[in-house]
Amino acid sequence: MRCETNFSESFFCEEMASSTGNEKGVNPVLRISQLDALELNKALEQLVWSQFTNCFHGFKPGVLAHFEPEVKAFLCLILWRFTIYSKNATVGQSILNIQYKNNLSQTEKYQPLSKQQKLWYLIFTVGGRWLEERCYDLFSNRQQQSFSKIKSYISFGAGLLKLCGVLNFLIFLRKGTFATLTERILGIRSVFCKPQSVRQVGFEYMNRELLWHGFAEFLIYLLPLINVQKLKLKISSWCLPIAGLSNSENTLASHCRECSLCGEWPTMPHTIGCPHVFCYYCIKSNYLFDMYFTCPKCGSEVHTLQPLKYKIEMTELHV
Repeated sequence: MRCETNFSESFFCEEMASSTGNEKGVNPVLRISQLDALELNKALEQLVWSQFTNCFHGFKPGVLAHFEPEVKAFLCLILWRFTIYSKNATVGQSILNIQYKNNLSQTEKYQPLSKQQKLWYLIFTVGGRWLEERCYDLFSNRQQQSFSKIKSYISFGAGLLKLCGVLNFLIFLRKGTFATLTERILGIRSVFCKPQSVRQVGFEYMNRELLWHGFAEFLIYLLPLINVQKLKLKISSWCLPIAGLSNSENTLASHCRECSLCGEWPTMPHTIGCPHVFCYYCIKSNYLFDMYFTCPKCGSEVHTLQPLKYKIEMTELHV
């Protein structure tokens, strides 16, 4: 457990060292923080869209189907206006104390994004997504050869952009800058708004929490494997002698007048190979539930389930 904490410390220090080695005038952002900001942006867009569609639950179904790409583009435009355009940061970046920096500037100090970069960011993100969602509807009903060629060119361009996005992500994992292809093309990168200090983490507390969570997961895995019914019968067999059965009760059980499970007069008495007797329904239901059922009195396993070979006179009940 201590090795895991040392590994996390060394990884954090290497990440900070690799980031600070690239540029000294700003506070670079760790890879994981940039990826977290992207996931928060996606979650916010889905939340806004779900809240917007809830407003139309009382209308005719499919009222937004024909205008869905335009409505999504309009909502993203509103988000862009109050995030990138006004604060140089997305909502996810603002939560993580991150903002965009103009990486094309020659100075080492922080430089906000230019208006051209903000507008091109809007075109690449919102406009590109709208074109990808709407291009099929634009050219699906066109039978001319020129429109089919345009559609094929757009599909080829979209596939090429996705391939470039994958290559850019691999470069990002290696160097830690420009998490998306749009950021690399526009020359904008993520930096911390304020200097980040290394957090002092109590590793004793972390070790205790990791140990407890590991123990809890082990119990969750182990509990379904425990035969609770068999354990209950075993405990009851230990507790019955301690409780102190009377000699008459022991004699009653030995004379086959008592079911070893329910304690009543045995109905359709059966045996499992030991001196004790069981009701047919009691022993059958327990045996079907647990194939390794044992006698609660003596602990004998079920060898054969056979009916009692001699009859118990009903008149003995009054003896």
